[in-house]
Amino acid sequence: MSRFFLIVWALLSATALADTHPPSYDRITLSASAGESVENDILIATLYAQQEGNNPTKLSSQINQAISQAIAITKQQPEIKVQTMDYTTNPIYRNNTLSGWRVRQSIRLESKNATAISQLIGTLQDSLQLGSTQYTVSPERRQHVQDHLTSKAIQSFRKRAELITREMGHQTYRLVQLQINERGTSPRNYAMQGMALRAEAAPTLEAGSQRLEVQINGTIELQPK
Repeated sequence: MSRFFLIVWALLSATALADTHPPSYDRITLSASAGESVENDILIATLYAQQEGNNPTKLSSQINQAISQAIAITKQQPEIKVQTMDYTTNPIYRNNTLSGWRVRQSIRLESKNATAISQLIGTLQDSLQLGSTQYTVSPERRQHVQDHLTSKAIQSFRKRAELITREMGHQTYRLVQLQINERGTSPRNYAMQGMALRAEAAPTLEAGSQRLEVQINGTIELQPK
């Protein structure tokens, strides 16, 4: 009798497992995407103060003064955000002998007003050097565009799913899995290490654009007639 009950238990377990994980048929994986070029609307510039010499304390004082002055000038323009960045003090060696110190600190400027930043760079060039500039899309514009592209991509996915369903001789389908991926090109960079700019000659920069794209990958299951 125990062997009989063991067989019955095994059959019931197999049936329960089959109900939990029913076999899947007529599943199709497909994708759809939507994208567009978006104008960059934010300019980011990095400037730095750097001094070399034998007295690190004096060098630090000079750097602090230059950065503090630059921040004070920048804060006169509320539309430009300013942020202090890395501060480093490094030894300088020549012929394996310590010959001095290099002190450096950077600031980061950000604004939607590229003209204002460009003019400010020209003003600050007396005490700072321009490291790099970078154009990018603001978070609010990026989110707005990506929401729009997501809607378009979903509509395209649904149309493809309906087309495949009809062509395969079915009337309806069930969505099994869906993944939404957002992609965008890298921000536009202008490297300008060591560039000295005169106040009357602010840099001329072109914002350009970058392409944002939303791609949808999904699996559908064709339903029986």
